[in-house]
Parts: sequence; structure tokens; C-alpha cells
Amino acid sequence: MNLNSYAKINLSLTVNARLKTGLHEIQSYYCLVDLVDKIKINSVSGYRDKIITRGPFAKFIKKKNNSILSLLRLLRRLKLISKYYSVKVTKNIPVFAGLGGGTSNAAVILSYLLKKKVTASLFREIESKIGSDFRLFFYNQGYLKNLNQITKLKKQELFFVLIQPQIKCSTKKIYSEVKKFTKKAKLNLNISNSKNKFVSFLSKNHNDLQVIVEKKYPILKKLLTDIENEKGCCFSRMTGSGSVCYGLFKDKIAAKKALNKLKTKYPKFWFSFAKTV
Repeated sequence: MNLNSYAKINLSLTVNARLKTGLHEIQSYYCLVDLVDKIKINSVSGYRDKIITRGPFAKFIKKKNNSILSLLRLLRRLKLISKYYSVKVTKNIPVFAGLGGGTSNAAVILSYLLKKKVTASLFREIESKIGSDFRLFFYNQGYLKNLNQITKLKKQELFFVLIQPQIKCSTKKIYSEVKKFTKKAKLNLNISNSKNKFVSFLSKNHNDLQVIVEKKYPILKKLLTDIENEKGCCFSRMTGSGSVCYGLFKDKIAAKKALNKLKTKYPKFWFSFAKTV
């Protein structure tokens, strides 16, 4: 079976508190985009899962300890599956990037294997093993109210220029440096009814983690400024804990023109065009 594992972009991100579990309570508007890891999964005889990786970011995946193996082991322990699998992953989503690639891989495989609604208790157990952003990948566009609750939003067609500088951010390390917390906000569903209204609202938001990464890596701030100065860019921001930065565009042609110009300016960085799915 061939599966598409989509990347995630945080359109906003606020850190609201540090929980007793060590995790952080966050709120985020987010969307999935058509930057994908390609996954091919088949059952195998024997008693061992096999992970095969290829693609531009394959070398960063640990063969014996990754999100896919963690998920398969957990599902067998819970007696939800009994077979073993060969999983081939073409890794197109950058790692240490804030795009949730590893978590997305596990989410799409779970959906394929169980083919039924995942219970709340199973979600919690998987999140404790895989990542607190696991449930995001079950909604194309949404609002994360807290770690346990997502509101699905009306789909808006948005276009992105994605850029990863030569920086790899550790999610755990970046969150450990959060000292101030943002007060929780209430969702106004009306903002997602219109693309213009939604983008205008998002432009006034921010990512609480961005200032931490900018202080550690000043090039990030310069890159974000250059992205935002491109014609047609509504705003620029870092996604998740970084280091991928993006410019949001309402127009596809403007986004692709900006991509080409920025490639010339930053020839050593990774680039991609993406749109919402």
C-alpha cells in the first residue's frame, strides 16, 4: 500500500503553560501541506519490522529507533495488530524543521492499519510515545485549543514558500528555553469563513518559539525579513520549533516568483513550494 504523509505548518503558536508531565500546553492554528513523505507498507513473514529509507533526508532517520517502529511496537503490545511490516519511506520532509514529518509518518500508518476511529485513550498513549502533535495530522486545517482538543476549520487555499537554513532545531531544547507564557485565547470560528479575513487574523498572530530561535541563530531573523519583503507575501513566520521558515501567499504565481528570487539569495538553503491540502 502506498501512502502520502503530509507536512504540517503552524500558522501561529502560543505556549500557555508547562505541565507537570514536562510537556507544554500550546494553542495553534495550523494546516497540512502537499510536501509529502512517500510511504510503502507491506506485511512480512517473520518477527521483525524493517524500515527502509531513501530521499534527501533519509540519512537523518535512525533505523532502530524512530516514530514508525515505536508505533508498530506499541500497537502490538496493545494487541491491536499482530503482523510485522516492511516500511519504505521516501523522506522529502526536512527533519529538525518544525514540520512534524516523523509524527506524520506514524499518523498515516496508524490510519491505514486500524481503518477505524482511534479512541481517545489510544491517542493519549500514542502521543506519549510519538509526540504531542500526533492528533494534528487527522485534520487538514484546524485550531489546536489544547493538547487534547482540535477544532476543524474551513479549508482555505493558501500557498507557501518554505525555506530551511542550515540549522537543525531540537524541539526539546527549544521548549526548555521558554520562560514566559501567553494567556490562552478563545477561538472565533467566523475568522475561517473568508480567506482574506483568516489571513489578516493570522498576520496579527505569532509563534512564541520564534524569538528563542532568532536569538540563537540571527540568520533566521534576516531570512524572515527577506521573505516578508517579497511581493505578495502576507506574512513570514517560523513553523513549530523551527528551523523551517515560511512566507504565506494568497497567490500561487507570486509565491513561485518569490521562491525563485530567494533561491538566488540563499543558494545553500533548502527550498520548497507548498499549498494546503
